[in-house]
Formats: sequence, C-alpha cells, structure tokens
Amino acid sequence: MKKLVLAEKPSVAREIARVLGSNQKQKGYLEGPQYIVTWALGHLVGLAEPEDYDNKYQKWNLEDLPILPPGSMKLKVLRESAQQYKTVQHLMKRQDVDSLIVATDAAREGELLARWIIQMAKWNKPFQRLWISSQTDKAIKEGFAKLRPGKEFDRLYEAARCRAEADWMIGLNITRALTCKFDAQLSAGRVQTPTLGMIMQREQDIRNFRSQDYRTLQLDLGTLQMQWRGKQGDGRIFDAEVVQGMQNKLEGKKVQITQVKKSEKQEPHPLAYDLTELQRDANRRFGFSAKHTSNVLQKLYEQHKLVTYPRTDSRYLSSDMTDTLQERLASVAVGPYASIARPLLRGKLNISRRIVDDSKVSDHHAIIPTEQTLLLNTLTADERKLYDLIARRFISLFYPAARYDTVQVVAQAADEQFHARGVTVKDSGWKVVYGDQWEDDEEEESSDASKAQERQTAIQTLPELKQGDTLMIRRTLVQNGRTMPPKRYTEAALLSQMEKHGLGTPATRADIIEKLVSSDTIERQGNHLHPTGKGTQLIELVSPELRTPELTAKWESELEKIARGQGQPGPFLQGIRQMAESLVSGVKQNDAHYKPHNVSNSHCPDCGTRMLEKKSKRGTFLVCPSEDCSYRRTTSKQLSNRRCPQCHKKMEIKDGKAGKYIQCLGCGITEKLNKDGVKPVNKREQQKLVKQFEKKEEFGSSLGDLLKAALEKKE
Repeated sequence: MKKLVLAEKPSVAREIARVLGSNQKQKGYLEGPQYIVTWALGHLVGLAEPEDYDNKYQKWNLEDLPILPPGSMKLKVLRESAQQYKTVQHLMKRQDVDSLIVATDAAREGELLARWIIQMAKWNKPFQRLWISSQTDKAIKEGFAKLRPGKEFDRLYEAARCRAEADWMIGLNITRALTCKFDAQLSAGRVQTPTLGMIMQREQDIRNFRSQDYRTLQLDLGTLQMQWRGKQGDGRIFDAEVVQGMQNKLEGKKVQITQVKKSEKQEPHPLAYDLTELQRDANRRFGFSAKHTSNVLQKLYEQHKLVTYPRTDSRYLSSDMTDTLQERLASVAVGPYASIARPLLRGKLNISRRIVDDSKVSDHHAIIPTEQTLLLNTLTADERKLYDLIARRFISLFYPAARYDTVQVVAQAADEQFHARGVTVKDSGWKVVYGDQWEDDEEEESSDASKAQERQTAIQTLPELKQGDTLMIRRTLVQNGRTMPPKRYTEAALLSQMEKHGLGTPATRADIIEKLVSSDTIERQGNHLHPTGKGTQLIELVSPELRTPELTAKWESELEKIARGQGQPGPFLQGIRQMAESLVSGVKQNDAHYKPHNVSNSHCPDCGTRMLEKKSKRGTFLVCPSEDCSYRRTTSKQLSNRRCPQCHKKMEIKDGKAGKYIQCLGCGITEKLNKDGVKPVNKREQQKLVKQFEKKEEFGSSLGDLLKAALEKKE
C-alpha cells in the first residue's frame, strides 16, 4: 500500500518527491515505491457563490441582500483548477492508497485549503500532518520522521473556516449593496475597509493641519552649545516677541550648571524578524512593497531553501532549535558575512531569552537562515538584499549589547532652563554587524513634540563639567522652523499600524494593501500611499462601524482564540451574520450620492456618454460607464525600453516634481532618470559595458579596422 502526500504547489511537491524517492512523473503527480506526491494550485476548492444557492443571485439586486446561507456553507470546485482537483480526487480513491499526509503550508490558510479538498473528495480515513519550517532536505526528512495526527490541527482549521465565511458574508454583501445602491464598482470588507479608513483619517489630519512658525533658542558657550526647553520639554517658541525678550535678558549673562547626569546605557540587539517587521525594513531601506517582499522571500524559502518559513508572526526561536544554531551560523559565515560570523563560531554562542523563548512562539518561529550552503551568486539583486537583512539580523543575535556613556547636562540662566547631551561609545556590540549601515528607525508618525525635540538636540562632545560650574554666554542663536503636518503612510508605517490594531495577519497584510491599490481606492506616489477620489467617497459611504479598526481587531482576536481552543465558531459566526444584516441595512438607508472621480473628457463614440479612465497592469484605458454599452479603448502612454526588474514588463515614463522617472504600473516599482531622460548606469553595469566593448572581433570591429587589414595585405 502507498501513502498519498498533498503539497500546496508543484514546486514544493517536486522537492518532497525528490527527497522521498518518488521520481516517476505522471500528469498531476509524482509516484514512487512508497509515496505518491500530488499538489494543489493554491485553493482547488472554495466557498460556493450566491448563484450556487439560487439562480436569482446571478443578477445583483439590492432587495435580495443580505445573502446569508442557512446552516453550513457549501463548497465548490474552482473552475480554473478543476483538472488538478480531479487528479487529487482520483488518487484519494485509488485502492492502493491507504493513508494521507497533508504537506500544505504549515499555517491557517494551508490547513484550510487541504481540509476543503479532503471534504470535497469525501476522504473519511485518518490523515497525518507534515509540519516543517524550512524546505531543506534535512527538514523534510525530519518532518516525515515526526508526522503528527491531523486531529491536532482541527482548531486551526475551524479558525480558518470562520475567517473565510466571515469574509464571504461581510465582503460579498457589502460590496453588492454598495455597487447596487450607488451604481458603481465599490468594494468593502472587514479588513480592507478599516485599513482604507486609517489612510483616509491620516489624509483628513493633513488637510485640517494649519502650519505655524516657531523658533528655537540655543546658547553658544564656547566649549558647548545648549538648547532652551520649556517646562513640558518642548523647545519650540511660537511668539517672536518672547524670543526677542529672552535674547535681551540673556545677553552678557552666565549660565550655572544645575545638573550633570552621567550613566551607562546598554542597547540590546534587535529581535529576529517576523514577516511584518521584515516587510517594514525592506520598504524603508529598499522601497520594496509588502507584496514584493513576500514574493522574494517565498523564493528564498522554496527555491533556494536559504530561510525558514516566511509567514510567521513570532520574533523568537523555540528551544528545540538551540542545537541547530551553530550549524546555521556556519552556513552563513561566507562572503561578506565571514568576518562577522566566524569569530562567534570560535566560542560558545550566547543564547538568551531574547533569542529563544517558547512562550512567545505560536505556530512558527522567527525567520532565520537555514543550514543550506549559501551561494550568493545564484541570487538576484533583490533576493540578495532581502537575504542580507535576514542574515545580518540573525548574526547580530549572538553579539553583546551596544554600550554607551551618556551625559545629560542641565543649566539655568535668567530663570530659563537649557539642556545639552553627549554620548561616548564604549562598545559597539551588535552594531558592528551593520557597520555604517545601521539606522535607528523612529516611528514616522510620532506626534510627541518633546520626543521630537529630544531627537533634534545635537549630540556633541562635552567638556568636563560639574554641578555649580558657571559659563559665560558668548551669543544666543535663533533658528526658524515651521510645524509640519503628519506624514502620509508609507507601506512600512501602514504595516505597523495594521499590526498594532490587529488588522489581518502577517500572511494577508500585503494582499490587503495590493487589493486597495488594484481597486483604485489608494495609489502609490513614490513611497507614500494616497487615497484616490474613489477611496475618499467610499469611506464616507460605508458604516462608521466598519471604518475603524477596533471591530475587525476584535474579530481577529476571536479567531486566534478559536485556533487556541479558547473560543467557539458558532457564536463568532452568529455575530458576523448579525453584523452583515446591520451593515446592509445601513447601505439601503443611505441617502448619499457617489460621483465617479475618474470621468475623462472623452466621449463614447457609440452612445456619447463621457467615459471613465481606469488603470490596469497593462496601463490606463477608457471605458464607457453605460450598462448598455461595452465600448473601451486603451490610452497611449509613453513606454521606456527599461523593463521592470520584478514582472519584466516595459515601464512607463512619467513626470514628477524632481523630473522624469519610470514606473511599473503593475508592481509600483519606480526608478529615477537623469536630465536627458536616461536611467543612470551604476558601476556594475558600467564595468559590464566596458568589458563588452573591449572584446575584439577576429577581423576587426569597425570599417577602419577592415580597411587597414586590406591595405596591409595589398602591400
């Protein structure tokens, strides 16, 4: 008898089959003496559509809403992957197959897609679960040696099922209600709408912001400079006359040192990466979108097998990994990492609870390198960048804390208080791993004026000072400034807020952002996210209850409790049904109006209606909004010869404040152009071109060379 292994995708199935010795290629599966390895293509089975319950739902009518199927929701085989489902179903019914091993991704969504296939195919025998965190041969072999009973993951499946059904009931009903009510393609959902709400709230804060002039006052004391701060710690003065008065009373005066506080500070290494933190760093440092980071990371995990399972929400490692850390570190200690990793291998690794903590590991541990041999020349530029972040973060875990001597000085003059600070590095500790590349990433949207002022206070080398010393004021220095509005969200900042409010999971947040972009409710402008006219109106049309993150965060918390066995699916889904009824009722009673934001000046040649301009991955196009007319045409855009490094499609030339740039409409990747409209060539490309044109052809590379050779022959 044989065992059937169900993987999530063909690439993973091939690796598992190779390790298990299943080398006979068949259509839709690989077979060997003991194992048959097949695969899904993502989801093969999904929730049934409304029209599968009743044909009348094929046409969208406001009167038919909300659509809430009674009892258990039906499943259906997805049309685009029906052929592969038939293959899997056939294998499950083979007489020589007596057991099933689920080898889909070890996470909530991976569990769901396997269980739905099992249900649809009516597999009623017990099954086992492969639960691994990396795709190396060693991990696969160890995983098959420690297969776990499928029942252990029943609660995880229930949480996944509840999430899918909740998204169906809320998203489908609200999207249909908004589209029917306002006669426009409007979509909403329990996670995407509050995410849009946060972006819109930030936009509202920016629009309502009124900038003010302010001044800061510094004292030049010769050997150091000190900055004035008020009682609340804010150094900004908004009244010019007050500043002038302070200057007058300080002229020719002395300051007295009232406090000198010396202390040693230790800064421990940052925690290992989870997916959200890695997406944030990649966006801040390289401008990667969250989706692009996920795609590149998946290749490092599946194809190159260099990193552990990517879709994790933990930043700690489990105790059973302790014995593998030395081997993982040795595999990284090559190329640019040799000088920082090899010294650690000479002694015992310092493993603290800041690295290993079982209580803070849920389904998967943090993202770290595997023991796979590192071959950097096999990686693309983006893969190297992302791997570099993971490798350096991993190496830094075993370095000591960075140590500083800090000095805080407070002085008094004419009843005013002044501050100065100095820092002396005693031991760089883990920061040597990053060299000059380390950046302290402050929260972008910090509104605490005192903290902002603290960061702006210059760190300087201070002379030896003690309490009671007096220093003459040489001059007063005034600097002008203006208060700045809150910054628009970058993807890094938005991911932080989504994580803070419990919106989505590490595995879904990138897709939520991409869905908002593709539905034309937000757009990328450089590295920032802006709401579109459609998004601005949409957020006003949905219920206030759905705009804020609190409700969705509560649902995510309840799903997590179901996964842990602390909650029940029944009450959760009942609450979702009630919510769907309430939200649809709110849309029906809404008297607002929706005006398309993208109306063009072009008229439809068939019916004369003004057409709408829409964006797609292939560019922009015009479409007639009339229901009785299907006219559409593409608009001409200036394309460059430069292809997108991610999707390899031609990039569009655009004009910006800083001049021309090129952008991929599908991926959002942008690159600068110089004054002549040409992409600057980096050193590596330059050297490649030089070498290319240095090569000499056998008979010369120009007309001059050919003539010269002919003349010499004639002589």
